[in-house]
Amino acid sequence: MSTSANINDYCDRRWDESIIPELKTYIAIPNVTKQFEPDWSSLGHMDRAVEHMCAWASARPIPGMSLEVVRLGGLTPLIYIDIPAFGSGDPDDVVILYGHLDKQPEMSGWRDDLGPWKPVIEGDRLYGRGGADDGYAIYGSLTAIEAAQREGLSHTRLVVLIEASEESGSIDLPAYLDHLAPRIGNPSLVVCLDSGCIDDQRLWVTTSLRGIAQ
Repeated sequence: MSTSANINDYCDRRWDESIIPELKTYIAIPNVTKQFEPDWSSLGHMDRAVEHMCAWASARPIPGMSLEVVRLGGLTPLIYIDIPAFGSGDPDDVVILYGHLDKQPEMSGWRDDLGPWKPVIEGDRLYGRGGADDGYAIYGSLTAIEAAQREGLSHTRLVVLIEASEESGSIDLPAYLDHLAPRIGNPSLVVCLDSGCIDDQRLWVTTSLRGIAQ
């Protein structure tokens, strides 16, 4: 098969065999964003989601990868993953892959047989709060890197950032970016794995999202 076909095949198999079960467990965790759950810290759901994702991520066969949960006082945690350049990739360049793990609140309108914290697979769809927004980000990022490396494709240094306050307006993220800036360096590209797509048959890129007038 071609390189692209090999990558597609690998990602499809990993998604079905490994990532869907992980997402189902993640969906069952009611880690509602801090704006809607002021007791997020004492409830421990955010920490459970972080620990669940980190356990999977830490086991990935990516050479030189380091993973750390960064905690600044009183703020939601952030997962920081640093992956060195691979092959002929420029070690002095860095690309950030961004996602978040906090969730919107339950809201209403669920079918009687569905619910926000009840993962259900129906056909080829997985229902439940957070699987698409934005629980898949860490899994998608690391699986893509694994697949590329298996095919011998080079990449620059990569930093994966998974925050936990996005659904509250990313209120904790600036402090983490300031704190980590010396370690991250000057990225040439930021890939934000948190936007819409029209279908699942191709890669969609959002170049602008929305503005606000007040």
